[in-house]
Amino acid sequence: MSTLFDLNGKVAVAVGGNGVLGSSMAMGLAEHGAKVAIVGRNLDKAEEIVQEITENGGIAKAFFADVLAKDSLLKAADEIEQWAGCWDIVLNAPGTNSATPFFEIGMDEYDQIMDVNLKGIILTCQIFAERMIKHGKKGSIINISSVSSTTPLSRVFTYSVSKAGINSVTQFLAREFAPDGIRVNAIIPGFFPAEQNKKILDQERIEDIMRHTPMKRFGSAEELKGTTVWLASDKASSFVTGALIRVDGGFGSMTI
Repeated sequence: MSTLFDLNGKVAVAVGGNGVLGSSMAMGLAEHGAKVAIVGRNLDKAEEIVQEITENGGIAKAFFADVLAKDSLLKAADEIEQWAGCWDIVLNAPGTNSATPFFEIGMDEYDQIMDVNLKGIILTCQIFAERMIKHGKKGSIINISSVSSTTPLSRVFTYSVSKAGINSVTQFLAREFAPDGIRVNAIIPGFFPAEQNKKILDQERIEDIMRHTPMKRFGSAEELKGTTVWLASDKASSFVTGALIRVDGGFGSMTI
């Protein structure tokens, strides 16, 4: 049991690992021994996360990539391979949101959210899973979904649609990659303090969320570490694939 969550010798790629939630999950992987590549568009922020990981005794390096640009992701994959060899864990945590009312949503905005939240994940899975299979690497892909993926939330139409797509992608790829020893799961976070939801959290919205959350509070980013490390560990979650794991304070179990 003492080695159940030991990730020493593992390499993790954290796409969107420079965000509030992604960085906390990436740090959790590093704290358990994984060498972590922090991948994102904001390289300065990624470097800050790397510095924090290394100051705490971990090993990490920042890499630039835009999830909407395949060439950019391929370049990052090449650079990560040169740095650490192939990877065992892929964390997909990029995301964007908008509170535009349904009848006012323009297709440019719709495309941007769908591209980042769904198309970008598909591209990263194509590129990074293909390399894993090529190198005979078994491992874990962890996608970040949302409570809005199963019961759509008001005010965030496109975001909800994109996250429902993530659930479908996760379960499809779990079946697709199982013969190669790659597990694919998704975490469904509840309400956490993240960049993409701050703009829609007015006082009325917060009160509605608290009424619908049995634990009566927001989650903290650190509370996603445990689930991330569990899904990353081929010892702790070796028979878990295609699962949608809720970390939501009971939000998904609440009715009236």
